[in-house]
Amino acid sequence: MTYTWTIQLFAGLPERFGVSSIKVQHDAEAVTAAELKQLLAAAYPEHANLISISFLACNHSYAADHSTMHASDELALLPPVSGGEEPASITATNQELYVITSDPISEGDVIAKVIVPAHGASLAFVGTTREWTQGQRTVRLEYEAYAPMAVATMKQIGDEIAQRWPGALCAISHRIGVVGLAETSVVIAVSAPHRGDCYDASRYAIERLKQIVPIWKKEIWEDGSEWKGHQLGPWNPTVPLTDY
Repeated sequence: MTYTWTIQLFAGLPERFGVSSIKVQHDAEAVTAAELKQLLAAAYPEHANLISISFLACNHSYAADHSTMHASDELALLPPVSGGEEPASITATNQELYVITSDPISEGDVIAKVIVPAHGASLAFVGTTREWTQGQRTVRLEYEAYAPMAVATMKQIGDEIAQRWPGALCAISHRIGVVGLAETSVVIAVSAPHRGDCYDASRYAIERLKQIVPIWKKEIWEDGSEWKGHQLGPWNPTVPLTDY
């Protein structure tokens, strides 16, 4: 029996492949992530290098090479994230702590979600579109997200923060679509009983977001554009941050 494996593509991958998803035929219903990447590289040899540096996701979670996946699973091939159309707003909890949205983001609305009487410190990291980068003028940014998985991994960040800094709370809102100069693309709000933990948890959250959340940004310049990938060295979202 032959099974059809369908893999969704994101960020610059649809442009490179010319389609939004790719399919491969295989006689096994279950394979490891490493085996599936080998099948994809054989089916699309012109993109083998790109496939090798991308990660497979299975049912909204990153798949390590040894992970088993099935033809019936929801699969995606994810290029390195840049920490960047889906439904207008998708949230992880009823309190809307973790949000992917095409609407403008209010810093005050996000930080209000984490302010509680037991905490004496709260702060918000606000990421905005910068005009100049290494002498090149940016006109605007365009963000794309694998929204269900982005929400799941943002919630993972919140859970990690609560474990590392007991009692700390986190809320993250990230925008998709076109984000103009000086406009807000991401707000990360953190609160904690004490300010030291609050500062550390906020820094952890933005670095971890850049590492694991499947959001990509496309920089639009006056004379061209480029998808930006992971900027913190070799990309392995299955490895935790250790510098905190």
